[in-house]
Amino acid sequence: MQDILWQPSSYHYNKSNIAKFISFINNHYKKDIKDYDDLYDWSITDVSDFWNSVHQFCDIRLSSNPKTIFNRKDSFIESTWFDGAKLNFAENLLKFRDDSIAIEYFCEDQIKGKITYSQLFDRVNRCALYLKSLGVKEGDRVAAFMPNIPEAIIAMLATSSIGAVWSSCSPDFGIKGVLDRFTQIDPKVLFVSDGYFYKGKKINLSSKIKQIRDALSSVNQTICANLIGSSDIDDCINWRDMPDSNNSIEFVQVPFSHPLYVMYSSGTTGKPKSIVHSVGGTLLQHLKELVLHSDLKRNDKIFYFTTCGWMMWNWLVSSLAVGATLVLYDGNPFYPRNDSLLEIADSIDLSIFGTSAKYISFLEQNNIIPNKYSFKKLRLILSTGSPLIEENYDFVYDKWKHDVQLCSISGGTDIISCFALGNPIKPVVKGKLQSLGLGMDVKSFDKNGKSLISDKGELVCVTPFPSMPIYFFNDHNNLKYKSAYFDTYPNIWKHGDYISIYEDGTVKIFGRSDTTLNPGGVRIGTAEIYRVLDKIKYIEDSVVIGYEYNDDEVIVLFVKMQKKQLTNEIKQDIKNHIKINCSPRHIPYRIIQIQDIPYTINGKKVELAVKNVIEGNEVTNIDALSNPESLAYYRNIDIINNG
Repeated sequence: MQDILWQPSSYHYNKSNIAKFISFINNHYKKDIKDYDDLYDWSITDVSDFWNSVHQFCDIRLSSNPKTIFNRKDSFIESTWFDGAKLNFAENLLKFRDDSIAIEYFCEDQIKGKITYSQLFDRVNRCALYLKSLGVKEGDRVAAFMPNIPEAIIAMLATSSIGAVWSSCSPDFGIKGVLDRFTQIDPKVLFVSDGYFYKGKKINLSSKIKQIRDALSSVNQTICANLIGSSDIDDCINWRDMPDSNNSIEFVQVPFSHPLYVMYSSGTTGKPKSIVHSVGGTLLQHLKELVLHSDLKRNDKIFYFTTCGWMMWNWLVSSLAVGATLVLYDGNPFYPRNDSLLEIADSIDLSIFGTSAKYISFLEQNNIIPNKYSFKKLRLILSTGSPLIEENYDFVYDKWKHDVQLCSISGGTDIISCFALGNPIKPVVKGKLQSLGLGMDVKSFDKNGKSLISDKGELVCVTPFPSMPIYFFNDHNNLKYKSAYFDTYPNIWKHGDYISIYEDGTVKIFGRSDTTLNPGGVRIGTAEIYRVLDKIKYIEDSVVIGYEYNDDEVIVLFVKMQKKQLTNEIKQDIKNHIKINCSPRHIPYRIIQIQDIPYTINGKKVELAVKNVIEGNEVTNIDALSNPESLAYYRNIDIINNG
């Protein structure tokens, strides 16, 4: 018997966007869709009609109509969407220009404010005209090294309004991590902030900015938002000093598949992959997820705890196209009190609270009881990053709000969206994600490519979808692209997660099937860590894995030392190197000395074999190892107490 924790009332069912969408489909296509399962089956069968319906229902505004909706080619990568259509991303997000609140923002030091939709348009217009005056044009890249503040959204919208391409990094990234990303895309303009607040401290970014800018020869102007009052950044124009203009920006109309965002996903070797997402595919997918799966409406306030370096920021910003209020927070979520975010959410009558499983677990472990607040309008809690465990569900319904819809969602940077999501017309079952996303033809595959029901297998998608990357930067013949997703199953997207799909349409995600790290729900590759370690002379070799612990994944680093013994001082030195050059998220939870590192015969480090040994799983590629005896060193290691 499944433990149902929430289900929609008939009133909320009928008032939901997705119920209205079903009526729209039935009327328009003379269908007899009765429920979500019928709708999902139709969405993966009549692919063109479904995505065209999303475009119409969600009011995506095109300046020219498509000749075809979906042109499926022999390969996933070559398939195209909305051929002939043109649009502008910013224009779609700025179609409301009234006095309702577009952005409500909070910083850790109590800086807060509101921006109306009409004010947002004016500020985007001013910024866009200045970018044009700097020579930024269609296809040029604009980068940002900024905290989660309104200026970041304004700069992104200004960039996309003129057909340029946006990319951003969180300011907690190290210099090397930023340059590994931005040097690949040659940005013409760089947006920065002089600093940010974290745990009650002002973090001055002046030194970082100078080094980043000096290394980016492509940048011809740096624009600085003054947040902490620093005055020691030279050769920057202050955000407030961008010239005013009486002119109005002309939204550049670009093809549906025109680049919009460059996102980054690191692997086991080399620099992070520069993943390019399209204007139309991103907007179409985001609005499907926001309007249909999250039931977002104009009078809602939506919040997600995120940074500008995580795809949930991009996802959240698309809420502007619905006319809802975006709520931003920048800083430590537990400062100055452990319940600071909860207090803010209650005080502003938040509708949708987006967070992570780690945050919910922290509240429970520290006996923070959310239901001391009323949360009168809170109807949806979203969680992503890592799977919610059953205890998380119990905590939310017992200690937070008994009539809230709790949705665990799962996707990734690679698709800038989700494969599995919430569902306003289906029940919430303890320990499970409510449903697969509409239009996402997801299966669970065994190693032979056989589809599984209820059993754990590889998460694959067997039909193309609009928010696939359009290409990677510096990827001749799409070799990196193909290797990332299509090496295992021919012409089928393999995402790198384990999944179970049940008869009732519910889903469980079990974490990564590959070696991508996922601490705190932020996916990072091991390559960035290795590139730092390779420069530390006392380390001969190393291997990094992710290890499930305390409802999260922690990073475990094994090092083979040159001559020295691994001491606490050396461990701290390693952590400092990683923090400075990568980010705090890259810092290992444990650093353990080991005698040898396993390699394949052709010289590739085998992280997955180490991970399998540590977890007590079978190592299936033992014959491919040049030194299989090395695996014995990893057996019976007590990760948690080996500190």
